[in-house]
Amino acid sequence: MTVHDPQFAREHRGILRWLGLRGPTPPQPAPEAECRDGEVALDPRERRRRQLLTDIASFLVTHRLKVSPYTLAIAHDAITGADQRLSARIEGRVSGRSDDREDGSAMLNALMTKLDSSLAEFTLTTSAARSVTSEYNSALEAHVGELEQVSKAGVVISELATIARVMLERTRHIEQEMNRSEMQTRALQSSLEEARRSADQDHLTGLPNRRAFDSVLQNELAAASQTGELLSVAFCDIDHFKKINDTHGHEAGDRVLKVVANTLAKISGDKCHVARHGGEEFVVLFRGKSLEEAWAVLDGARQTMAERRLVNRATDVPFGKITFSGGIADVFAHANYRDSLKAADEALYCAKAAGRNRIELADGEGRAAAA
Repeated sequence: MTVHDPQFAREHRGILRWLGLRGPTPPQPAPEAECRDGEVALDPRERRRRQLLTDIASFLVTHRLKVSPYTLAIAHDAITGADQRLSARIEGRVSGRSDDREDGSAMLNALMTKLDSSLAEFTLTTSAARSVTSEYNSALEAHVGELEQVSKAGVVISELATIARVMLERTRHIEQEMNRSEMQTRALQSSLEEARRSADQDHLTGLPNRRAFDSVLQNELAAASQTGELLSVAFCDIDHFKKINDTHGHEAGDRVLKVVANTLAKISGDKCHVARHGGEEFVVLFRGKSLEEAWAVLDGARQTMAERRLVNRATDVPFGKITFSGGIADVFAHANYRDSLKAADEALYCAKAAGRNRIELADGEGRAAAA
């Protein structure tokens, strides 16, 4: 889209009008001097302010954002450099230089957390204001009743009673509006929480996704470091999954993914976390178990899966034996958790090379063959 696009121009003019820069009756700045062409010269600060608002309008239209206090704040921070990380991220997106998923996830988390915090603060403020307004209404209503009962005080008191009655009606309206805003804010908070859960879930299997697992890994790593507990991580991969897709179709392949996911989900708990890492690969995190104990749990799930005989219900053709292989590593046996993930992945490939349908331990820490 370019600035010559009619739709762009219409939206740009609309946002400028909303910001008060253009419209049927634009504000008239105080003239400082006359330009050679007879135009009014603006104060430098006013010129900068108008240019900033124009840039914000262009930002909103270019990125197809709706006008709201939230998007205006983002546009302001990005343009002025108030949030340098946000500015760099947007610049990278526009230039096509950046597709770092971890930075994107971190930014999404930061924005959602910031919005969640703002909504919570707004809810508390609105609730308190509504409570005060309600108390004021009660007190004012009592005084209005007293004033209306005094008939001998003459016209002055009658007028005061009328004014008080109008004030009472207005404050009641304010209270209703506050109550409505509070309800809308709570609904938005609920939607935000649902969006957060959706962003952390793999929609096919129902397991946490890679993004959610990365967060869990950081939390479990910190917890295990404090308590001195053991921590191990495993990668699992469905054997010959491409053949399953080629033979039975991708829909059947999705059903196989769900069955394996359900099998692994049964071993999950407070200190065992299972997630879909991507494709036909899953990742499992064990806290408080030795490598041998973690291996035994994971190998039990492998054996349970291998003993099942699945049939493609759409065609009544048997899938045959569905298995998965795995590699497991001690997180604290490596310099950092990234190295442990790499070691677990290498152990997985060793399991594949050794014939599949088995779980291997990493880095020569011991090898346990399939039963």
